[in-house]
Amino acid sequence: MKDFFDRENLSIFIKNTNVRSLAIFLVVVSGLGVIFAFMTSWIYGLIMLVLIVIGLYFSIELLQRMATDTHEYLKDLAYRIKNGEQQALLEMPIGILVFDETNKVEWINPYLAKFVGDEDLIGFQLEDVEPELYAELQTHQNDEGFQTINWQDKQFSLLVQPDFNIAYLMDITRYADIEEQYEDEKLILGNIYLDNYAEISQGMSDSDISNLRNYITSELNEWAEKYGLFIKTIDDDYYLILGHQSSLNLVEQNKFSILDVIRENTTKQNSPVTLSVGVAYGDNDLNNLSKLAQSNLDLALGRGGDQVVVKADGMQAHFYGGKTNPMEKRTRVRARMISQTLQELMTESDQIFVQGHRIPDMDSIGACLGIRRIAKMNNQECWIVLEDDHIHSDVAKLLEKIDEDGYQDIRDHIITASQALDQATDNSLLIMVDHSKPKISMSEALFERLKSRVMIIDHHRRGEEFPENPILVYIEPYASSTCELITEMIEYQPRDAEGINKLEATAMLTGIQVDTKSFTLRAGTRTFDAASYLRSAGADGLLIQELMKENVDSYMQRNYLISRVTLLNKTMALSAGEDDVVYDSVTTAQAADSLLNMTGIDASFVITLRDDGAVGVSARSVGDFNVQVIMEEMGGGGHLSNAATQIKDQSVSQVKDKLIAILTRTEDEEKDEE
Repeated sequence: MKDFFDRENLSIFIKNTNVRSLAIFLVVVSGLGVIFAFMTSWIYGLIMLVLIVIGLYFSIELLQRMATDTHEYLKDLAYRIKNGEQQALLEMPIGILVFDETNKVEWINPYLAKFVGDEDLIGFQLEDVEPELYAELQTHQNDEGFQTINWQDKQFSLLVQPDFNIAYLMDITRYADIEEQYEDEKLILGNIYLDNYAEISQGMSDSDISNLRNYITSELNEWAEKYGLFIKTIDDDYYLILGHQSSLNLVEQNKFSILDVIRENTTKQNSPVTLSVGVAYGDNDLNNLSKLAQSNLDLALGRGGDQVVVKADGMQAHFYGGKTNPMEKRTRVRARMISQTLQELMTESDQIFVQGHRIPDMDSIGACLGIRRIAKMNNQECWIVLEDDHIHSDVAKLLEKIDEDGYQDIRDHIITASQALDQATDNSLLIMVDHSKPKISMSEALFERLKSRVMIIDHHRRGEEFPENPILVYIEPYASSTCELITEMIEYQPRDAEGINKLEATAMLTGIQVDTKSFTLRAGTRTFDAASYLRSAGADGLLIQELMKENVDSYMQRNYLISRVTLLNKTMALSAGEDDVVYDSVTTAQAADSLLNMTGIDASFVITLRDDGAVGVSARSVGDFNVQVIMEEMGGGGHLSNAATQIKDQSVSQVKDKLIAILTRTEDEEKDEE
């Protein structure tokens, strides 16, 4: 206000100065006129003098009147501004709270007073009379700009000025309600696919098929109606859902229990049907929603089906379901088609690079050897990318056998990541085996170099992190191992080419045997077919035993880890090594397997420090507990019953505490569902 008056006074002063200058000018001119008149005639001079005196009198009157008017104007203006300030403080729709250094309330305006009712705040400590508001002021006292808070069952925009001990609050509940309504009414789009409908309906009569389809459609319609969703049948095994964000929120709170309802009820009818669902949200463009919904459905299917993937573009995916082991439904037709497509890709490439995950196991290295053999059968050059500074003991023994038994051609085609980067061209093909996450590849740099020409062959459930545009994907969570998938492809290669040799067959059979725990887990009929083929190709059982043998140190370490076991809820076994003791990752995995053999144990977790400085977690279950989602939450992945993760920049104790917190929260959520 002071600046305002300064500007006004300056303006008035300038105007008055101009008037005075004009008056002085007129007096001077008049004086000169009188002198000139007297010089001409005393009569003219006298007349001129009288006129000038009269003019000066009226000029003085005018100046006095102007000064009086100006003073009255300034008084009136000051009154109106001051009154406006007072009215603004009292009546404007912004709450104002003034407090002293000890947080004692000194004054509040009437707008804010109506939110505290009849309670008198002035003179009292704010934390005593309004603890919620006091807590918000303390939380946001150093924040810049307005912050949204909840107080008195309303939403306010809060600004605190700690230098002046003043807080401003504006009620934005109405606008928040409008925003909430807008968010609730955003469109969501989803696809529902019946995973195994085609396989189940093949052996059923027409009436049974009709009854099954009618039941599923009826159940889905009731579910959709309950949550305010629109559902449309697209095909016998395909449905489209459309709805609002508010409906999706309710369905997510219920964790898509429709999956369990349909699976359990159809199982009672000896026709177990599982659903895969992909839901997209967060975009107003229906075309983008449609593409994202299909991508989410592909992700759900890639993870084994019987689950839901809810994801917005650029956001983290939410997973629901996935509580059952995937049922085998791949066919040899698909294996043959993939094999033929792989032949074409190899023929179009100048060279092939194959790499597994870091610290490869026998399934990973066996798959690499199998791909190299397929390339050789098609007269193509294939390089196995391997860094042998961090490898399992069984892989180290295999590499020794390659050197000892004269497999020089294989040894010559095992190269380092740096060599691969030097040799790679724009027309090279990269095949990722036994994994689909670039960040755990043997060489992430090689993936970045050839990411436009990448093929993926894997048996793990597909995770959220996935290459953007691979040219071919062969992910089968129903398979026991990657070696099983590649063995089937070898069977469809040219018959006149040199077949798989003894060492390659042994390595691949070892990979299958390790991943199936000697054919006791995830071993289907196709697994035994692949094993039979490898045996006929010369796989050596004695060599497999030799590769899988433990040394005394690892055996003692495994038993030591088992001795450190603690039980969580009597059904989960957890063992953790020391923060400064390194354990072999194979030993860690074997300890987790051994713990699972204990009576009453449904899941086991073993945490150890690895030789690369990261902390590794091996997780196992008998199938009733999904360890994959637990490991995914910690940055890893795997299968429902076999998963793992590696965590950097944390100690074993920290990872243990984090895992216990996740398991405790998961257990509480399951109790709430019950």
